[in-house]
Amino acid sequence: MRCPKCRTDLLQGSLTPSLGADYCPECLGIWISAREYEPWQSHQTQYSAAPQWLAQSVDVQFKLSPYDNQAALCPECNRILSRTKVSLKTPFYLERCANCGGIWCDGGEWEVLEHLELHASIPQLCSQEWLVQIQKYQQIEKDREALVERFGPDLADLVFTLADNLEHHPHADFAVAYLVRRISK
Repeated sequence: MRCPKCRTDLLQGSLTPSLGADYCPECLGIWISAREYEPWQSHQTQYSAAPQWLAQSVDVQFKLSPYDNQAALCPECNRILSRTKVSLKTPFYLERCANCGGIWCDGGEWEVLEHLELHASIPQLCSQEWLVQIQKYQQIEKDREALVERFGPDLADLVFTLADNLEHHPHADFAVAYLVRRISK
């Protein structure tokens, strides 16, 4: 098998005593076959990461691989690897084959996922549901930043508190209508 990024021959190794992988001695990337990952994953504690947790509480520094922005083909079935952005302070792309389920991590990415205890949750990170959650959370954060910028932190905090209190209230629409009528005068 050849490296999907720099085309060097992959060498066999292991990430943990029970998880085999192929690694590239040139770019330091690793290929984890689904045949290796899935049995290993079934014995791991899996954490369901929330997008807001990943974005707010994580400050992991690592050197981004120069190959991170490069598209790649699966070394097992030669299909294009799907890319999922892992949004950290230093964001990176995790790649997975939609056909065979294999996973490619550029140099240093597996260690970051391991540090975050997300290495056993890679299918979740690559799912469409996760991507939708990330986009929704990022839009909410942009809206919050815009409110703080326009109204200042004190008034914005009042708006956030009111929104939190009304979010699941059965008569929230009445309160919103009242505010619109009151402000529109």
